[in-house]
Amino acid sequence: MKFRLRAVPILLVAALGVLTARARASVLQAAGAIPLAGIQGRIDHMAATADGRLLFVAALGANRLLSLDTQSARAIAAAKVSVPQGVCYLPKSGKVAVAAGGAGTLTFYTRDLKPLGAVRGLDDADNVRYDADANLVYAGYGEGALAVIDPERAVQTAKIPLDGHPESFQLEMRGTRIFVNVPSAGEIEVIDRASRKLLYRWKLKEAAANFPMALDEAGKRLFIGTRNPARMVVLEAQAGREVAMLSACGDTDDLFYDTVSRLIYLTGGQGCVSVFRQADSMTYDRLASVTTAPGARTALLVPGVHRLYVAVPQRGAQRAEIMIFNTP
Repeated sequence: MKFRLRAVPILLVAALGVLTARARASVLQAAGAIPLAGIQGRIDHMAATADGRLLFVAALGANRLLSLDTQSARAIAAAKVSVPQGVCYLPKSGKVAVAAGGAGTLTFYTRDLKPLGAVRGLDDADNVRYDADANLVYAGYGEGALAVIDPERAVQTAKIPLDGHPESFQLEMRGTRIFVNVPSAGEIEVIDRASRKLLYRWKLKEAAANFPMALDEAGKRLFIGTRNPARMVVLEAQAGREVAMLSACGDTDDLFYDTVSRLIYLTGGQGCVSVFRQADSMTYDRLASVTTAPGARTALLVPGVHRLYVAVPQRGAQRAEIMIFNTP
């Protein structure tokens, strides 16, 4: 009897280990990597063509914008950019919009990274988003503003003031709101992009350093990644009410919601991807924590090809690369 009592916990631990391994495999499957030879320093955000064939990478520390061929797993073009941060692909025109924090510019490139035109005067230009219906580009910059840009003429047409430097922000596709992370103010600012006016300020009560963001527009949910403490916060997207808060990978900088699988992916420089499941609009749980590499805090989900790309910076013997994961 004593042997059986001691064996039960061991069997339970073994069973939990198998379940954890299965959970990880069901949400993310390692599928190789794209080496980034000669690239040193931090890697910031990424963008991709709709078919996932080309991946555009802001190699911030190396002052380079890279174009990667995901099928041959190699870099095929590069452009010199002063502190590239945000990257956005414009499917209508095939242009790539790149925010250069060092130069204070938003520059448009061809798919093979030939420059087309630039908007200047955007100090610390950072995250970039595209409104396809209106054919407008939005870029966060400075001590607190969104620039509204006409991509055809490469001209800033308006400025939307904010209470601090904007980090990640998301645009409604079936509405007119923009949700903006403003970590210096500890809040999410909600903008109406039709009137370009501030609608609401939603204060975070139990977490700070809100950097990444994702939106479930159909389910009216907003997902916020925070660094202090390391959490994934779920807000109701109508009034900003907190729905859930779950522990997450530390030093986060990217967050994605997959509308089909209803999985949420949060990447952090702690060296992991936290994967959460949305059972329904009120119920969330953490499925797995998948190991990546130290400093790998930026990523890109390309739902059309079921891929998650994670940027790994060069650190000592750790080589710079883009890790590839298959998603459900």
